[in-house]
Amino acid sequence: MSKVQDSKIKSLKELPHDILKTIYTTGIVEAENERSGSFMHLNQTTIYDKINEMFKNQIIMMDTKDALKKYKWLEDYMWKLVDKDKDEYTKRVAEDWSGGYFFWIQKGAKVTFPLQSCLLITKDNLEQRIHNIVIADEGSEAHMITGCVQHATIDKANHLGITEIYVKDNAKLHFSMIHHWSEKTLVRPRTGIEIGNNALYVSNYLNLTPVKDVQMYPVAYCNGVNSRTSFNSVVFAKKHARIDLGSKVVLNGKNSNADIVSRNISTQGSEVYARAKLIANTPQCRGHLECLGLLLGKDSKMFAIPELEVNMEGAELSHEAAVGKIADEQIQYLMTRGLSESDAIAAIIRGFMDISILGLPIEVNNDVSKIMYEMDFGA
Repeated sequence: MSKVQDSKIKSLKELPHDILKTIYTTGIVEAENERSGSFMHLNQTTIYDKINEMFKNQIIMMDTKDALKKYKWLEDYMWKLVDKDKDEYTKRVAEDWSGGYFFWIQKGAKVTFPLQSCLLITKDNLEQRIHNIVIADEGSEAHMITGCVQHATIDKANHLGITEIYVKDNAKLHFSMIHHWSEKTLVRPRTGIEIGNNALYVSNYLNLTPVKDVQMYPVAYCNGVNSRTSFNSVVFAKKHARIDLGSKVVLNGKNSNADIVSRNISTQGSEVYARAKLIANTPQCRGHLECLGLLLGKDSKMFAIPELEVNMEGAELSHEAAVGKIADEQIQYLMTRGLSESDAIAAIIRGFMDISILGLPIEVNNDVSKIMYEMDFGA
């Protein structure tokens, strides 16, 4: 692995080729004219934050620790949506953290190019502890891509990440997270989101590579009138990975609306827990859960755990969940069309894991599609 100093760089192009290749796997690109802003936190240090000249007056971006020094009011946003005493991981971040990203999309800004951030680990046995804050101010529109990744030569690491997101009145924020870890990495994101009047928050999560243990359960609060959110996830678990993935939406606002959709595959002795919960605290709200899973291999396990909690008469909540296997006739049909058995299985898996449900920008969708087609989906 090329040596990378934990110090500021002037351009992503300064990164060694193998590092660039690593971050490409999470949708991060070095062509910064295709992004409205780029941020990189390497191990325990923010080494890069730069805004595209086209969006200079529309975005404020810096390390969270620097932002807290510059904007004293930001302390009111810190640990508001995530309880620092929630569990041992939040406590460890609260006690000692290295920074993180602060994105503030300005009032009324229409950010047409995606923002990108990369949280990268290149040191063995490192525990990366970060705290991120995102504010999408009133009437703004933006799409964020966060790539969480470690270098292929790193054997073992921990990633503890706190993220608090505020979507103000009439704002729209799409937040896409792509994970690319290793077989011995423990990952513990903790995320809270607050959604205002007539605001929209869309969360996309993609994990296609082996990982030891992921446990995440973001919570969104639809507090505003006509507030809306959707959580979409695509997960391919293998090599004895344990992925405990879920999301919860609390519907507090009049005419608030939520959808949670997940596509999960478990193979090679892995375990997938697909959790989802909707809580209706107002009579005029709507929510739907959809969880579909494929189980490949006798030692794999999958658990679909949908929950609906209705506290007010008039609310409309629904769910559907299904776990199955690839039908033999599907494989046989594709084989008659000239595909080998392994290619037929891979084609079916890619079709099942249709990333179009994520609603990514076209250029990002193309990058992620390319990553998927280069991956080994052998069961």
